[in-house]
Amino acid sequence: MAALLGAGLAVAAFPAVAAEAAREGPSEAIFVAELVLLLLVGRALGEVMQRLRQPAVVGQLLAGILLGPSVFGAVLPSLHHWVFPDAPAQKAMINGVAQLGILMLLLLTGMETDVPLVRRAGRTALSVSVTGIAVPFVCGFALGFFVLPDAILPSPAHRLVTALFLGTALSISSIKIVAIVVREMNFMRRNLGQVIVASAIIDDTIGWIIIAVTFGLARPGGLDARSLAVSILGTLAFLVLSYTLGRRVVSIVIRWANDNLRSEYPVITAILVIMGVMAIMTDAVGVHTVLGAFVAGVLVGESPILTGHIEGQLRGLITALFMPVFFALAGLGTDISILANPRLLATTGGLILVASLGKFAGAFLGGKIGGLSRRECLALALGMNARGSTEVIVATIGLSIGALNRDLFTMIVTMAVFTTMVMPPTLRWALARLPIGEEEAARLEREAFERDDFVGGLERLLLAADASPGGRFAARVVGLVGGLRGLPTTVIQLGDTAPPEAVASTAESVEASAEAVRETVAEEASGTVDVITRKGRAPTEAGGIAQEAAKGYDLTVVGREPALKPDGGFAPEIAAILAELEAPRVVVVARGVLRADPSNGPLRILVPVTGSEASRRAAEFAFALARQRDATVTVLYVSAPANRQARAGAPLLGRPETSKALERGIFAEIEAKAAQQNLRLRTRVRIADAPAEAILRQMRRAVHTLVVLGVSQRPSDTVPFGSTADSLLGRSEQTMVFVASEPRVRDASGSGSGRERRDGRAAMIELR
Repeated sequence: MAALLGAGLAVAAFPAVAAEAAREGPSEAIFVAELVLLLLVGRALGEVMQRLRQPAVVGQLLAGILLGPSVFGAVLPSLHHWVFPDAPAQKAMINGVAQLGILMLLLLTGMETDVPLVRRAGRTALSVSVTGIAVPFVCGFALGFFVLPDAILPSPAHRLVTALFLGTALSISSIKIVAIVVREMNFMRRNLGQVIVASAIIDDTIGWIIIAVTFGLARPGGLDARSLAVSILGTLAFLVLSYTLGRRVVSIVIRWANDNLRSEYPVITAILVIMGVMAIMTDAVGVHTVLGAFVAGVLVGESPILTGHIEGQLRGLITALFMPVFFALAGLGTDISILANPRLLATTGGLILVASLGKFAGAFLGGKIGGLSRRECLALALGMNARGSTEVIVATIGLSIGALNRDLFTMIVTMAVFTTMVMPPTLRWALARLPIGEEEAARLEREAFERDDFVGGLERLLLAADASPGGRFAARVVGLVGGLRGLPTTVIQLGDTAPPEAVASTAESVEASAEAVRETVAEEASGTVDVITRKGRAPTEAGGIAQEAAKGYDLTVVGREPALKPDGGFAPEIAAILAELEAPRVVVVARGVLRADPSNGPLRILVPVTGSEASRRAAEFAFALARQRDATVTVLYVSAPANRQARAGAPLLGRPETSKALERGIFAEIEAKAAQQNLRLRTRVRIADAPAEAILRQMRRAVHTLVVLGVSQRPSDTVPFGSTADSLLGRSEQTMVFVASEPRVRDASGSGSGRERRDGRAAMIELR
């Protein structure tokens, strides 16, 4: 209510503001008022559309239509003129926001492009996209070149360019609308859902290339062979350069900004600069800047440093400001009153019919070529019919360069609104009738395990290690964890006097172990590990490691010696590091076989489990280490005896039934995770009052070389991982890897673990 009252007061003040602007030139107040009005109405109608299970972009377009000459201008023409004056300088201010909005929207579209998804969808998505673009493009081009009368063309001499824009507008699907509906139906990971989204991605990519080339043809001077060759060759050169050298450069720039700049939001600035530079590059070769912004988004989205938090910040700016303003402005330029003309109304209906039938036929044909069933082809063809935001951007570009006039622009926007509103209910109807096969069900189950996997969620690793055996084994651990998916890794070499060859040796150890796991599971490997090294400086190494870890690393692995104090417990240097680190962390203590040969010693891994989140994630970490050839994993569950409360010295009796049920549940979950990774593991149960004693006994009997223990960090300098971990640390003869997988969050006093804070909050909720 307060917002509506504010809008009413703003509208009431517009006449005086506009009159003042007419006397003094462009008014910043009118510009701000236009933004406020477009944002307010656009977001309000977008919210209404979402509640009606329609895309928000439909509401934003309708907001512009309501504020434009069709409604607001027809009902209150004088007030409409005051609010949106025709003064060129005043219009240039708001149009500048629209032009920047186009680039930002294309940047976001590129960032949302799932390149691995396109690769997985493969031939089917490509055939659907090619035929799904070719058929409606030919129909639209023929409509514009042979059918449309000269009276509704911006210039009969430029009929070719108009026909190209019309063909493009009719052929491209809106990836945003398609992805929203497919995700809402929980179909994103289904086979057909991936084909639909991948096809829309390819549609967008091909479409922006066509638009870029068409823009080059529409430049002053008309069509000639030289300009056509420059546009096509320039576009090809730009794409080749971007997806080869450009991918590496973008990754380096984003990493450098994230790791070296201290100002707020440095990565956001770097992304915007990358977008601007690539947009200028496409303009320099004679094509539209949208192609540069789109390709920049694709490369940025592939950067391993782009965390969800950073992407969310940029998405918030675009979604909250540029989307509602741009689409409302597009609607503002739409005059639906022209549809009162029977001839134009019939032409618009024909345009919608040609667009829908052409896209349906093309996508259905492509699905058949790709080997899909009839039901799948039907759902695919219905899903690809949404035009939405993409067509509005295409129409806006065409209008800005004179390839379209207001009548054609209104027709295309009407077509976009109609197809966007029709697609969601029809696609929901078709998807709800698609059965799921056994192979697809198995894949979905496997992916569900992977999404919940601790190691599978890691994107960037930090290794803090010296040249000791413990440091070298820590490097091996990092290589094994990051090698399968090619996770970028930073190495901080600890020690004041570490020679350059020691730094190089640590990095080489990471790369060697990564290569070992890649050779073992070559069919699953993706990418290569990118290792950069930095030299730590004592005595402030704990602060230096924490400062580096705060730059967006998902896991820090520490390996340094001495690891223990003579009287037990972690050495002060490691304790200081643990006190500073808050992100998930792993501490390596090398002993036994793996101390003698940290780079190649056998991995016979023991993982104690209790059913806790910490022990489950430790098992997942151990499975990642076990992907190396000849590694073995044993899972140990320590059960309390039935006579725990019996007098001292009494023999231990069997396990209680509750313990047996818990054991079965724990083993079932862990065995399922191992099976998903094609790992074989052994399970053992031991009865003991003290878990540390049972773990040590198992280690001696089975000759394990490595124990991976899930821990939670306590606010203690002497026993940071608890009594069981402390006992094993002092008595184990084999290598220990402590996995603290939960971020440690400081409490109000500046210390304390994240688990303790969450437990306390949960207790408060229960009391309420």
